[in-house]
Amino acid sequence: MSWHPALKLNVFQVKRSAEYDGPESLAKKPRFEDTHVQKVREKLAAKLDGPKEASVTVDNIKSLSEAMSVEKIAAIKAKRLAKKRTTIKGNDDIDQEHDIRAILDLDVDITKDIISRERQWRTRTTILQSTGKVFAKNILAMLHSIKAREEGRMRPSQQPPQVTPRQTPIRPTAQPSVYNRYDQERFNRQKEETEGFQINTMGTYHGMSLKSVTEGSAKANRPQPAQPQAPLPVSAARPPPGTGPQKRVSRTPIVIIPAGTNSLITMYNVKDILQDLRFVTQEQKKAQGGKRDNEVLVHRIRNGVSVPYRVVDNPAKLSPSDWDRVVAVFVMGPAWQFKGYPWDTPVEIFDKIAAFHLKYDEMKMDPNVEKWAVTVIQLSRTKRHLDRAALMVFWEKLDKHIVQHKPHLRW
Repeated sequence: MSWHPALKLNVFQVKRSAEYDGPESLAKKPRFEDTHVQKVREKLAAKLDGPKEASVTVDNIKSLSEAMSVEKIAAIKAKRLAKKRTTIKGNDDIDQEHDIRAILDLDVDITKDIISRERQWRTRTTILQSTGKVFAKNILAMLHSIKAREEGRMRPSQQPPQVTPRQTPIRPTAQPSVYNRYDQERFNRQKEETEGFQINTMGTYHGMSLKSVTEGSAKANRPQPAQPQAPLPVSAARPPPGTGPQKRVSRTPIVIIPAGTNSLITMYNVKDILQDLRFVTQEQKKAQGGKRDNEVLVHRIRNGVSVPYRVVDNPAKLSPSDWDRVVAVFVMGPAWQFKGYPWDTPVEIFDKIAAFHLKYDEMKMDPNVEKWAVTVIQLSRTKRHLDRAALMVFWEKLDKHIVQHKPHLRW
């Protein structure tokens, strides 16, 4: 059988590329640029869209030689195509595969760079929807504890249960003397002198006969009949002044304010300032028909309970027991304001009593007030919405002073 020379060339013309050195050379090649990658993509797309190779059929093959029949030529061509699938790829296919791998590597690098720069979008809703904590559980537990504490404080004290009296009262049994390390003398003396018996070791029978001694002991054991007592006169029936019921000591704190008309706080507006925490001038109170009282009772709501405070402007009417309840004083500046106080100097007064000074914010500070330990409260002439925050300083300082110096008072 003879082979056609042209057919041999078509079958055995496949050669190994000289530039291909194996898989180890792929790692040594440089990275492709973006323009080169774009060209490779366009080339690959054009090749995929191009016409495909027609399948081998008997009708498409024409006779090449008289010596070879059409069926044999078709068989050889089909064998060549099968051989081509198993042989080493050409340079074009190798370069194409390498280009595709480079494109994929570039896409992976770009994707990693984008992922590394990503930031999670957070809003106040996503922050509150935390998976590690349950805000409702923690906050509700705190609210329940506060509510339980307030209810326990507001709950009235329970009255002790009343016990019905029994028909036969229970007689208390005498407790035997027990050894006490802190009362050894009494314990040892009882044991040594009487051995536990109730014997009067200090008594005597001097100058008494035997009959009087025995009769005297019998008379002592015999109950004596009760003798009727004569009615006492009315003057003798009255208890002496010292033995009567004692007067209840007041625990209401006292606050002293200046009596001068130049002071910002007077008996006209003290209730508005300390109770309502709102500054009103005394001229406005007079125009509204306000009256000046000798004493004013200011009520403060603290922990749901109304606590009274007695306010006076004449310290000369205070008794020694009242001075023990004085907790605060409003000063103007002159030292004659403290005339009649039980202490000599303002330094001693402010050591026992909390001192405050009320002034407008644009007024000049008094020189004496600057030297003394006085809490200055500044008010605005026009901005009434700032009064509450400024006047709350008075109650905060006063609470600390009462806790430190006079905790026995009601506050």
